[in-house]
Amino acid sequence: MDFSFQLHHRNIDTSLLIPFLHALHGRFRHRVVLVWDNLRAHFKTAKYFSIKHPSWFRFECLPPYCPELNPVEDAWSYVKYGCLANSAAADVDHLYQQTADSLSFLRCNQNLLPAFLEHTKLQL
Repeated sequence: MDFSFQLHHRNIDTSLLIPFLHALHGRFRHRVVLVWDNLRAHFKTAKYFSIKHPSWFRFECLPPYCPELNPVEDAWSYVKYGCLANSAAADVDHLYQQTADSLSFLRCNQNLLPAFLEHTKLQL
């Protein structure tokens, strides 16, 4: 199990997701399961990869309006209310770095990641 992320100063769209998934494929070199919510860019990106590179990813889309099924929501909650709870960033760049550090910590914590997924009760 892995937790890959990129932070951006703007809204995520297909132009950001496609290169991210190309890099993800280059890193793992085998089929990866992606659990996605209903962001419009997710649908467009999934369509792109199902046509261009159908063997690279398996896309699992969550039902609409079900944050309790999204393990990423638990990860964000852990970061916001745990790692960053008493943090006072001096500016946006400092907040960006603190968030990136917290997410990197999650990526290295092999106990938390499975717990986030188990909490959703999803069968993948």
